[in-house]
Amino acid sequence: MFKSILVPFDGSAGAEKALKMAIDLVKTAGENARLNILTVYRHHSMLEASLSMVRPNEPGNLDDIMREHATEVADRAKKMALTAGCEDVHAFVSPGGVARTIVKSAEKHETDLIVIGSRGMGSVEDYLLGSVSHKVTGLAKCPVLVV
Repeated sequence: MFKSILVPFDGSAGAEKALKMAIDLVKTAGENARLNILTVYRHHSMLEASLSMVRPNEPGNLDDIMREHATEVADRAKKMALTAGCEDVHAFVSPGGVARTIVKSAEKHETDLIVIGSRGMGSVEDYLLGSVSHKVTGLAKCPVLVV
């Protein structure tokens, strides 16, 4: 049975479905199972960086704002898991390219299974180059369940 499950969570409907599936799997696996929730945020673009230099007080450091938002999203997911009866739940935020960051986190936390939504809040880049879930299934060394 799976002992360490990673669910990437961006707050989308697809991510919520994946989280619910991961919660069910963790509860089925028993008291030794661990649920890791990961919210990935992307660094702002050079255009945004140049705007922040022109107006340094508005809106502030965009990376900090994005990290703060990602933390709120991850904490919301963690609360959902705890409320649903999961006991060993950890939430993380990380910057970077979404698919590769998910895979690196899975390796770092010795994940047995990644549960990911088929569609999230992807960008135009993801639409043109392929979905995050598709990339993760190709890169991950552990099984991936696409919900």
